[in-house]
Amino acid sequence: MRVGVFLFGAVEMGDTIGPGGTPPTERRYGQADVLHALNCILDTGVLADELGFDAFWLTEHHFQHEGYEIVPNGLMLGAFLAERTSRIEIGTMFNIVGQWHPLRLAEDFAMLHNLSGGRAILGVGRGTVPREMEPLSLGRMSVGSSDNPDALAADIRNREVTAEAIDLLLTALDNETFCHRGTHFQAPPPGIPDRGGEVETLTLIPRPVHPYRIWQAISSPGTLETVPTRGFGGVFWLVNRTLLAQRWQRYAEVYAQAHGRALEPGENRMVVLNTHIADTREEAIAQARPGHDEFWRFLGPYGWNRAYLGPDGGRPPAGWVPSLEDSTEQGVWAVGTAEDVAASILELRDALGGLAEITIFPTAPGESYDRTADQLRRFATEVRPLIAAAEPAMPGASAR
Repeated sequence: MRVGVFLFGAVEMGDTIGPGGTPPTERRYGQADVLHALNCILDTGVLADELGFDAFWLTEHHFQHEGYEIVPNGLMLGAFLAERTSRIEIGTMFNIVGQWHPLRLAEDFAMLHNLSGGRAILGVGRGTVPREMEPLSLGRMSVGSSDNPDALAADIRNREVTAEAIDLLLTALDNETFCHRGTHFQAPPPGIPDRGGEVETLTLIPRPVHPYRIWQAISSPGTLETVPTRGFGGVFWLVNRTLLAQRWQRYAEVYAQAHGRALEPGENRMVVLNTHIADTREEAIAQARPGHDEFWRFLGPYGWNRAYLGPDGGRPPAGWVPSLEDSTEQGVWAVGTAEDVAASILELRDALGGLAEITIFPTAPGESYDRTADQLRRFATEVRPLIAAAEPAMPGASAR
């Protein structure tokens, strides 16, 4: 079982996190806080490499004065990390396609992938925050969220533009020369003069010289049908274990229909699991609760609880925020001793019929990087050996 690490990349918030802390929208952090956090993120990636984790995932976000996610370009930060590490793979969960020109994203990914010796992973997503996407797309794109009154129209356009952008991205990465004529992108635009003629095709420089993997979040019925059709790996996070098993199986069904072969158990699918480890279950719960509640203060307004089951066993009502007990009972958080966390992962593996890729989310937004380092060490030295002892040989994820 491959094990990765995923960080939001927040500034250290001290005692402000949790339900009694400073309201998120009132927080503002200075550049010294941001710089310190960026260096801590790099140090954490180096530690993950030394501890034998298989992948280190960053995230792309913009304009977050609240301090939750302060890495605007995971590919650029990944290049610094690649120089300081030797074996760990590096990805962004996720590069928000609508906030890039797809050809710039292709170039930057290929640069990181080639110079890291094939250690870059391409993560693509549609985004979650209108405040980020609309300025970076010059007002042409937004994304649906619970605080966006035009959510449906925004989501429809977002899906259309993102799908075509990914088409162009892959065409550029996988072909020596290319020409794209679509609804939203023209590459090259017609009529560009060049040395007595017109530009008819383009060549991406550089292009990947190593095989590469693509992963995309699956958080809606639409992506559950399209991601396996494309052959991308599917990432599942914050999903009740019953819904997760259903979506896991549906991914395999759509993949088999599209590609004419059945997936091996766990192949091409990844679970992100929030974890916290302590010497006793009681200590773990007490330590994890403030960060858990801060996590939902941040993400609750964006509707990220939609794959939980609500108090009545159905869809969560508007404004419902899960407790730590809700999150652990529904299998979204694994909190306890090393034995407890390992048991949760093995139970998840058995419920899904196989688990080849898991990524842990070991720290809540705002917690100290010393605590993050401690959690990584404990997982690597206490939890992973228990998993390995119970883990049969599993196939790796496929590469393009």
